[in-house]
Amino acid sequence: MVVNQMPGAFHYFFRPGAFRINKATSILLLALLLCLLLPALASASQTPKHLDPELKQRLLSAMDTKNGFKDRFDADVWLTDMGARLKRYMPDDQTRLQLLLDIHREASIAKLNPQLVLAVIHVESGFDRFALSWVGAQGYMQIMPFWKNELGRSDDNLMHTETNLRYGCTILKYYIDMEKGNLQRGLARYNGSLGRTKYPEKVFRFWDRYWKVN
Repeated sequence: MVVNQMPGAFHYFFRPGAFRINKATSILLLALLLCLLLPALASASQTPKHLDPELKQRLLSAMDTKNGFKDRFDADVWLTDMGARLKRYMPDDQTRLQLLLDIHREASIAKLNPQLVLAVIHVESGFDRFALSWVGAQGYMQIMPFWKNELGRSDDNLMHTETNLRYGCTILKYYIDMEKGNLQRGLARYNGSLGRTKYPEKVFRFWDRYWKVN
């Protein structure tokens, strides 16, 4: 037996044409959607009218700095541990080793925990060197191109690993310092979402689950 009738409210909502909306309603829904999306877009992609002089100086100074591990034993322990964790996302041994060396160096220059930087990269790009967001952020740490213009370094290639990490680590450290060491607020500033906790909480989850050293 085929049942072709639906009772009550169920029949009302699923009757032919129940989900049609008129033009005025469509415009209203679109306007509401834009109101929700525009603040997030602005925070992620807006070029600052005046770059903080201290941050600008940090970035300029960082571009010519070199650093690395304290000694060979320290390098072997860290690279072996982190290499085993990163292998699932980056199978090629040479590429994986070079990225870890670059991350450790750039984190050390910026005085950041390199495992925190790994967590940020994990969230931002999933370890895709050529990641490009819908708002134009580029590379491992998703750097916005306006930073190059602010520094007068328009030829910098943000897909280049060392350059991308140098920008990202310097900017992240600056925001953490601005927040007097508060990682949650510093990470939110880095993401352009200060006042919200979703992004820093995600970074903390990835840090705890994949990268933190006990």
